[in-house]
Amino acid sequence: MKASTLEIIKNYYDSFNDQNLNHFLNLLDENVIHDINQSKTEIGKAAFSEFMESAYFHYKEKVTDLIIIANEDGSVAAAKFVVEGTYLNTAEELPKAKGQFYRLACGAFFTVKNQKITQVTNYYNLQDWLRQVSE
Repeated sequence: MKASTLEIIKNYYDSFNDQNLNHFLNLLDENVIHDINQSKTEIGKAAFSEFMESAYFHYKEKVTDLIIIANEDGSVAAAKFVVEGTYLNTAEELPKAKGQFYRLACGAFFTVKNQKITQVTNYYNLQDWLRQVSE
């Protein structure tokens, strides 16, 4: 089960990098819980899809330096990575987008059940991102 979970999380980030939303969403449980960094929690694939469509509109991002670990039964996993991105279109209540490049260290925690991701919790330093796009 551990190997399967590691593969699911790798596919999650490969799909993210490829902006392959259909494949990305197929990795998620219908009632996936998405804990957004320093924000709210959303539930369900539809909400996650809207979040990702908005993210793809506002940012062009790529995950690099990915490290994934999982517990023995594969029910829990964590990822450490770097996001390299370009701020493309101004997001509400955020600084004006002018094609700023940014690089952020990030972490994510996952719960996996029946070969589907049931919860994703993301963390990064929002103040660092704001500093990078405001310079």
